[in-house]
Amino acid sequence: MRNRAWFLLLLVSGCGHPNEGKAPATTPTAETPPTTKAPATSSTSERFNRLVEEWTTAVLRESPETATSLAVAEERAGGRYSDRVSDLSRAGMDRVVAISRSLLQSFESIDREQLTPSERVTYDVIKTSASADVANSAFGYGYYGMGILIPYAITQLSGAWAQMPDFLDSQHPIRSARDVEDYLARLKGFARMLDEETTRLGDDARSGVVPPRFVVDGILAQLEPVAAKKPADQSVVQSLKRRAALVEGVDVAAVTARAETIAADDIVPAYKRQIDALTKLRKLAKPDAGVGKLPKGPELYAAALRSWNTTTRTPDEIHQIGLDLVAKNTAEMDALLASLGKRKGSVAQRIRALGQEKAQLYPNTDEGKAQLIADLNAHVTKVNALLPNVFSTLPRAALQIKRVPLEIEQGSPGGYYQSPALDGSRPGAYYINLRDTKSWPKFDLPTLTHHEGNPGHHFQIAVAQESSSLPFARSALLGFSGYIEGWALYAEGVADELGLYNDDPTGRLGYLKAATFRAARLVVDTGIHAKGWTRDQAIKYMTDTLGSDRASVVTEVDRYCVWPGQATAYMLGREVIRTLRAKAQAELGDRFDIKKFHDVVLSNGAMPLSVLERLVDDWIAATRA
Repeated sequence: MRNRAWFLLLLVSGCGHPNEGKAPATTPTAETPPTTKAPATSSTSERFNRLVEEWTTAVLRESPETATSLAVAEERAGGRYSDRVSDLSRAGMDRVVAISRSLLQSFESIDREQLTPSERVTYDVIKTSASADVANSAFGYGYYGMGILIPYAITQLSGAWAQMPDFLDSQHPIRSARDVEDYLARLKGFARMLDEETTRLGDDARSGVVPPRFVVDGILAQLEPVAAKKPADQSVVQSLKRRAALVEGVDVAAVTARAETIAADDIVPAYKRQIDALTKLRKLAKPDAGVGKLPKGPELYAAALRSWNTTTRTPDEIHQIGLDLVAKNTAEMDALLASLGKRKGSVAQRIRALGQEKAQLYPNTDEGKAQLIADLNAHVTKVNALLPNVFSTLPRAALQIKRVPLEIEQGSPGGYYQSPALDGSRPGAYYINLRDTKSWPKFDLPTLTHHEGNPGHHFQIAVAQESSSLPFARSALLGFSGYIEGWALYAEGVADELGLYNDDPTGRLGYLKAATFRAARLVVDTGIHAKGWTRDQAIKYMTDTLGSDRASVVTEVDRYCVWPGQATAYMLGREVIRTLRAKAQAELGDRFDIKKFHDVVLSNGAMPLSVLERLVDDWIAATRA
């Protein structure tokens, strides 16, 4: 797992060059505030920026996978990193938290009012993340650091066993003999990471923290087949063999043999030790889905909601918002289905029936899956042609659409995004889970592409990374799910406003279904962790509300069980952005410019929602003035 940036590859990201189409210099944004303030003293600004750079280097030094993912210079990362992996022991995690604690202490000596407006935003953004780290570490179990709080050391979705093989294959570069040696070093490190997490799993269990039985079963169902493979057939060995063959001067047979030896002597035994630990742990595991049973469980859930959403909404408030939005969207879907001549049965039953029609399904074959991806890429081209209508700043990084790797598709979510490399060596990519094409009726796919690709995750993250005005910590390193996922869900609505469903009523039905899905998450997440819902109760609510197949709903609900609070970030973030836009339109009237509004929201990188609210208020005041 990476810290904020690496880990969010599977959640969906957390991640400079000047942007083409950048907003004119006269456009009021958070970087050109509405009021004249005293200029920062050079000593205060210099000291502050030095602290930020030192903190950034310290964070990257602790997460070499993040440095690789972003392709940063070795100097910025505090030295060589391509042959190293993260320390996933409790001591390693606490070392990351200590970096945040030290930064907060240093910030106490900084007079925030003496900073420039942009530096104040940086101050607030970093302070929010660092404060969450210190607060989350107090629970002393699970995974914490860089604003993330997960109650379990490993899950069916996260852990070195799930992240590292894909990371090594898709992000560790192999362009030279040195890259090959670094890869082999990381293979050894991968085995160590597995053992570090196995140790934490046992330590947590002795403290009364045991994942639910269905979670343990989910991990074992994916991990056991991997561990049973011969060393030569391990994906990490095959990846090296395949890519090393393209590097001149490398003895492929020799390096493959070395990789097989590491797999046989280190990785597979570490897999088996983790499987043994999980098998023993299963005897202690219970079916309880929520975190209420854990030490300080209610407090942990409150902290998780704050970390993921950067808001202060209570579980009861979030639950009611979800119920209200589900009712609203269901009424819209009912009317749309009726207009399509589909009037019999509940909304969920009619959606399920539509999704099972032959015309809506791709064949569940390699050819059918290849055609699905080809059609999505064609849709991206169509979307990109419309984006200049509502955006001044467009990303330069290309977007790829890929399948979730076969080794992890069983437990992975339906889709997730991987940010592009900062040096341009790797485009952005969104992964779609194609374990069964029946899970993806055609009317669902446009909205998925708008969310994960353009104008969603890829658009937002690439624009931030390519900004020449943001410090690295804001442009690429930190991520805030309430903002990132909120933007992606807001972007689904932008696609609707661009007319992409005008000639596609079933596509618009998919858009409404997706919005209902995110609203239902508010109900289910709070139901599981704050209201005592069982796993079966949550599955039934989602199935009855959405009409989705049970297999996909089970995957989703199990995700909410192990990542408490994260799934609420989507809709809560969208509602904040929509509320800010409505406020700006009401106060500015004819002077409201959608392109300038989007510039304000996107030009500052990922941030806490409270900071976004302040920046939009500043822009409104500047425009009115």
